[in-house]
Amino acid sequence: MADLFGDVPPPPSPAPSIPLRDDAPLADRLRPASLCAVIGQEHLTGPEGAIGRMVAAGRLSSMILWGPPGTGKTSIARLLADAVGMRFQAVSAVFSGVADLKKAFAEADRAAQAGQRTLLFVDEIHRFNRAQQDGFLPFVERGTVTLVGATTENPSFEINAALLSRAQVLILHRLDAAALARLLGRAEELEGALPLTPEAREALVASADGDGRFLLNQAETLYAARIDEALGPARLGQFLQRRVAVYDKDREGHYNLISALHKAVRGSDPQAALYYLARMLVAGEEPLFLLRRLVRMAIEDIGLADPNALPQCLAAKDAYEFLGSPEGELAIVQACLYLATAPKSNAVYKAQKSAFRSARDTGSLMPPANILNAPTRLMKDIGYGKGYAYDHDAIGGFSGANYWPDGMEPQTYYTPVERGFERKIRERLDWWERERLARGGGA
Repeated sequence: MADLFGDVPPPPSPAPSIPLRDDAPLADRLRPASLCAVIGQEHLTGPEGAIGRMVAAGRLSSMILWGPPGTGKTSIARLLADAVGMRFQAVSAVFSGVADLKKAFAEADRAAQAGQRTLLFVDEIHRFNRAQQDGFLPFVERGTVTLVGATTENPSFEINAALLSRAQVLILHRLDAAALARLLGRAEELEGALPLTPEAREALVASADGDGRFLLNQAETLYAARIDEALGPARLGQFLQRRVAVYDKDREGHYNLISALHKAVRGSDPQAALYYLARMLVAGEEPLFLLRRLVRMAIEDIGLADPNALPQCLAAKDAYEFLGSPEGELAIVQACLYLATAPKSNAVYKAQKSAFRSARDTGSLMPPANILNAPTRLMKDIGYGKGYAYDHDAIGGFSGANYWPDGMEPQTYYTPVERGFERKIRERLDWWERERLARGGGA
């Protein structure tokens, strides 16, 4: 059997879908017919990807496919079996129990005795409990089955360590706008053009939030309605009974709104910040994306001017994950308002950039010998730790010692502002600097 990425080149135009009955769901009719037709996971399925290399070698190892819904986990598993000539068997942790697993393993064992290898696909594998997951181990170790598990949850927390050690974890990406647009294009090749303006098409793609199956289901709803007029974003949202983000055709909607939110927070305008936050949440923006950006704002624009800004954002993330939507969105609002009303400072942000640049320029300089540990006799003999001043024994808990590498002048990376808590930090730094000068820069 010629492998997918070997010397035999693939056909120039691979079939985009597996023919099914006409009344099958659009998502099923558009399932890819080969790994090279899978959209959005080229980092895995391409010739240099982990899956591509395994297929080229003609042998698979057990793996866990981890990724969001609608990214192609099931399609990839089916195509893997075809690509290497294995028997495909599937179970779902949602509907299967111990009896189903025993039956699957018995069938795989009989197939192995007949010389046929089995790829066992386990959908939602994280839903099996620890004992059930342990049941896979002997069959995976003996090679009775090659396990391909699919999960939307972090395998580090949901899959047994013993099973993880016998399988590769391969991460599938959420489908970006370009991949979703290609998928929509395949649907239109099969079913005809969708009745959408360019702006509505962008809004439909954005509403899918990386889920290809959801996008195709929405498209199927539009086809079934047999609409004659071209729908704009607002009309599309009403028609699909789901609010779709309305994108200004002259701007990049999503990115403009997050930029406006960030700058309103930085500019200490809580009213405008709340407006832009509401715009994005109402339009269906992913709440965790907004929380990540709020965390970034807390670090970049507030920093130590208010050390509670970062804990507020992390607490909001925990509250949202605990409560879910819509109750958890109130925690996001609280974090946003806290940041917008907090004292602002980018001193930490500037200090990081300056210190990183200095570290790249002087990264090979040794620290002074007196502040190095000396765990061996040789290190003591060559002066490591000699003359170190223990600050807690010094007056005021401050020795004033020099901690900079020999040959490097002391630098100032962090300069706190006269706002919020950083005012106190500045007072502390000024006192230490006066003491350091008074003591001659040493102990």
